[in-house]
Amino acid sequence: MKNILLLVHHDAGQEARLQAALDITRALGGHLACIDVTPYPVVAGNTVMGYSESVVLFDERDSEAKNKAALTARLSHEDVSWSWADTMGEMAASVLDAADLADLIILNRALDGYPLPNMRDITSRIVERTNAAVLAVPEAFERFAFDRALVAWDGGRSAAAALRAAVPLLALASDVEIFMAREEDEEDLRSEPEKAATYLSRHGIHAAVKIAEKSELRANASIAKESDAWCADYIVMGAYGRGRLRETFGGVTKRMLSDSKLPLFLAH
Repeated sequence: MKNILLLVHHDAGQEARLQAALDITRALGGHLACIDVTPYPVVAGNTVMGYSESVVLFDERDSEAKNKAALTARLSHEDVSWSWADTMGEMAASVLDAADLADLIILNRALDGYPLPNMRDITSRIVERTNAAVLAVPEAFERFAFDRALVAWDGGRSAAAALRAAVPLLALASDVEIFMAREEDEEDLRSEPEKAATYLSRHGIHAAVKIAEKSELRANASIAKESDAWCADYIVMGAYGRGRLRETFGGVTKRMLSDSKLPLFLAH
């Protein structure tokens, strides 16, 4: 995990994204690639950009130019390798276009207020379409803590993909727990949590396993409850998975992106 892609845009979540990206890039000795996206203005019912839309676009460009000047000056004093690219377009599409050789994409799980961007929707679409792992951080976030990692496990391919992708981060943890909330009819899971623990042990990562029996709680609520009780620093989970974390139109992933208090490491 050496190629870290950071979405840059002057919004309420930018500082949280930047802090997470710097912490992880520094810890892993990687390279931080910043993609600064200036979105097109939303134009309804007319394919010709009018005066008001031109003013909006000019304001966006001016805002991002000032943002770039401030951030590049700041990055020049950080002890990380970094690069910068500017682009204009729809935010999710712009990130995906830049993500072919990314190992990890840093985004927000959601932003709490108006105006746009709708970061939960943007992150959902990126997670769904990229082969890279995604770290989605809360808006109110100051630093990435590596010590206690909770792996939400359902035995499916998405959970396995997230676990494999997270190995470089998990190797930095002092404690790792693999948590599974079992359904009564899930005795034939393709991969039990003990197998995940064995896999990690071969990377020198020693994980505890916890299995919670059937509960009335939704999957996202079970994960949140365990992460609180265990004092997790971040959560590793498969996106759009199956089993106990089964999705209804992506429901569990989107609820986690809406509500999680912790950074989410997602892959599928």
